[in-house]
Amino acid sequence: METREVVLEVEELVKRYAGVTAVDGVSFRVYAREIFGILGPNGAGKTTTLECIETLRSVDAGTIHLGGLNVRTQAPEVKRIIGVQLQSSSFFDKLSLAELLLLFGEMYGRRVDPLLLLDEVELRDKSRSQVGQLSGGQKQRFSIAAALVNDPVVIFLDEPTTGLDPQARRHLWGVIKRIRSEGKTVVITTHYMDEAEELCDRVAIMDAGKIIALAPPHEMIDALIAGGFRKERIERLASLEDVFLSLTGHTIRDE
Repeated sequence: METREVVLEVEELVKRYAGVTAVDGVSFRVYAREIFGILGPNGAGKTTTLECIETLRSVDAGTIHLGGLNVRTQAPEVKRIIGVQLQSSSFFDKLSLAELLLLFGEMYGRRVDPLLLLDEVELRDKSRSQVGQLSGGQKQRFSIAAALVNDPVVIFLDEPTTGLDPQARRHLWGVIKRIRSEGKTVVITTHYMDEAEELCDRVAIMDAGKIIALAPPHEMIDALIAGGFRKERIERLASLEDVFLSLTGHTIRDE
């Protein structure tokens, strides 16, 4: 039987703020070349969990190992092997996209080809543009290109499609799938259940600081149905989003 390579292991992670336990004994593993989703309502602890893994917040208890490194004791080394999606406000607004990628490469001591990175997210034609000149979908795609500069072991995406229109959202799904197909491991948080079902190999559902379910999406759905769950409203064969995409097309419109 093939043994899957574990690239991220979180064991009994605890994080408290002023006496409130935001993350309460969370444990999970992420395997190489999978898209792993963390879902949950606001305040569930999913973003705090990511920030602890990314070394952005201290850990009160538990252990995290990423790429063979201990996140609590080897934070500088961990930072060099992860990619974290940045918000557009985090970029220098006077530099072009190509210049920004070259700058980030220098920060990691790497020589990068900005055009190849922009190819990954289909933004080569915007190489001389500044971030402020990009559409919402383009900004999100560029943030992923920036997260790939150091050839990371794991790339973390925190609600990457929030605020995007249906075409841009579907387009970004394709970018994320392609990154995984090229050997990367992706950890993603999202509020969109259809997004998690479409992208994720496995999902962890968090609530009140704990993981209350962890499995592939289809297994969770099958288990719910097997338990006797029935929707009060019969699902239609198409949704309003399907109508929108049928009428306006799937082609992304970057202005």
